[in-house]
Amino acid sequence: MAYTTIDDPSEYFTTLLYTGNATDDRNLTNDANAGDFQPDLLWIKERSSTSSHQLHDSIRESSKAVMSDNNAAEDVDANRVQAFQSNGFQVGTASTVNQDGITMVAWQWKGTGGTRTAFASEADNANNEYDLHANQAAGFSINAYVGTGANSTVPHGLGAAPDFVVTKQRSQGSRGWTTWTNAFSGTQAIDLNETGAVYTSATSWNSTVPSSSAVSLGTRIGTNEDGRNFIMYCFRSIKGYSKIGRYVGNGSANGPFIYTGFKPAWVLVKRFDTGSGFSGAWDIHDSTRGEGVNPTNESLIASATNVESDDQPLDFLSNGWKVRHDLQGANISGGSYLYYAIAESPFVSSEGVPTTAR
Repeated sequence: MAYTTIDDPSEYFTTLLYTGNATDDRNLTNDANAGDFQPDLLWIKERSSTSSHQLHDSIRESSKAVMSDNNAAEDVDANRVQAFQSNGFQVGTASTVNQDGITMVAWQWKGTGGTRTAFASEADNANNEYDLHANQAAGFSINAYVGTGANSTVPHGLGAAPDFVVTKQRSQGSRGWTTWTNAFSGTQAIDLNETGAVYTSATSWNSTVPSSSAVSLGTRIGTNEDGRNFIMYCFRSIKGYSKIGRYVGNGSANGPFIYTGFKPAWVLVKRFDTGSGFSGAWDIHDSTRGEGVNPTNESLIASATNVESDDQPLDFLSNGWKVRHDLQGANISGGSYLYYAIAESPFVSSEGVPTTAR
């Protein structure tokens, strides 16, 4: 049985659904978290209309967004996200976050509440080259850094090697979301904003997988262009709370079961191999849009502006999730898939007490 250090996953991750009303200074509250969930990473997407995914974080000003479905530079709009609040966030009149009558979803990760992580010594960051906010308990960190154009490292602050790393250049367009997961070697990468397969890139990570203290960067402009501003999100698996891994599809409507040790609240899936008939959208499912009922059909694509679809069902079970379709998105026969899952509830509590089977 899987034990956990986090009995209530909603302390670190939550999903909020709302409908836009085009009202300025609108406060959106995470009611379930009793006044104590200020997001550090906020990911907003329109469900019933085509639009880009908006990613905001507490290191950058709340008005600044990067979009997971394209390679554009950071965009600033004071009418989009206006503030991070003690139990939610405030939006303005921008259509991408508050269009009248459009249903929305906001996925939120809690980090440090905007507090910078202390360094072992000032020499660790003598030139103020990075701004690190790390929550080791939740296995999540954000690092804003400046590229050097030379082989180097940036700290992630997690205390153990991350399993999922996403970095985006903010200063200039035509730079994608270079991504690494524990399914890859140090010479491989994949792009969050694309449907393509894993590719060889020795210069993305300097041919080195992340260590327990830092992410290695090579000379590639997508991860380390000299003088450019970057944002990096790092995640690692936390037993009973989050799981990052891989599986192989079987091409059957009775698809594979992926053991996580918890009932999922949120799952991101991507096919990454280069096999025949390749198609690899980054599919996102969550139990909130699914209203807690299996199968969880509702899917949004991180690499596209598409409206929500309902043709790729998953079952969220007490100790993992099961694919209930035979489509490319999560279950082509022999296809290799990466995933990142976050818990709704652990299978076994920190005291060794099993949760109620579902």
